[in-house]
Amino acid sequence: MSLGAQRGAETSTADGAEYLLTNARFELMPFDSFEDEIQHLPDGASVAITTSPKLGIEKTVERSEEAAAQGYDVIPHIAARYIEGPEQLEEIARRLTEAGVTDIFVPGGDKEDPVGEFESAYDLLVALDDIDYEFDEVGITGYPEGHDFISEDELTESMEKKAPYATYIVTQLCYDSEAILEWIEEIRARGVDLPVEIGIPGVMKYEKLLKISRKVGVGDSVKFLRKTTGLVGFVKQFVGSRGRYRPDDLIDGLGPYVGDDTYNIHGLHIYTFNQTPDLEGWRRGRLED
Repeated sequence: MSLGAQRGAETSTADGAEYLLTNARFELMPFDSFEDEIQHLPDGASVAITTSPKLGIEKTVERSEEAAAQGYDVIPHIAARYIEGPEQLEEIARRLTEAGVTDIFVPGGDKEDPVGEFESAYDLLVALDDIDYEFDEVGITGYPEGHDFISEDELTESMEKKAPYATYIVTQLCYDSEAILEWIEEIRARGVDLPVEIGIPGVMKYEKLLKISRKVGVGDSVKFLRKTTGLVGFVKQFVGSRGRYRPDDLIDGLGPYVGDDTYNIHGLHIYTFNQTPDLEGWRRGRLED
């Protein structure tokens, strides 16, 4: 049976797209541009703050405290490989709790050698159970198009181990709605029923997006973009850096499945790459149409 036949889409594309764009989470990196970029987001917006390989976990915590004090709903990335051990984890949890943070995202972290004893997100999730601070929401990572350095079997095993400690999943950057929906179907078949935040790119020049995509290892998505834009469009947009990528097709492809309990799509997680003015202009324009 084809995927289209399997899916019982009941939500209209327009209604689903509106829900996704209204219930969006914005990911920012804790760089010098952070303070300016966050000002372009809606008041009280949900803002995920990454852990930078150059700046470390401390800058993530500092930015989280600052953003929470400004009234934003903050979701810090507590990357396992950047934390020395249980004592530092408890101190981070204390500071975040005192700042009013109730939601954290726990990735393994893009660091070849961990700074301490936490080798993986699972290790840190287990350690969280042993400290005095708790969070209402805990997110983990999902990979609709796999991972460059981790096999599918390892990803499957990791997901099954982490799921009991989490309340939702955030997917890695992906441009292909079909790939995302297929992946959700696969994890549902394995008994993972956590809500899913769909990770999508924001609005930016194609050349910049291509560089980022290569860096984070979403090769299949790049192939998908090339296929959908056509060879002439690909050359013009990527090599010539003419025009900007806008995730309209991705939003419209996901829209009909919002509200379907099988997929349990909770919202969007937008990878802004600190390009918020263009992103917000596009998002508001879509909502006003």
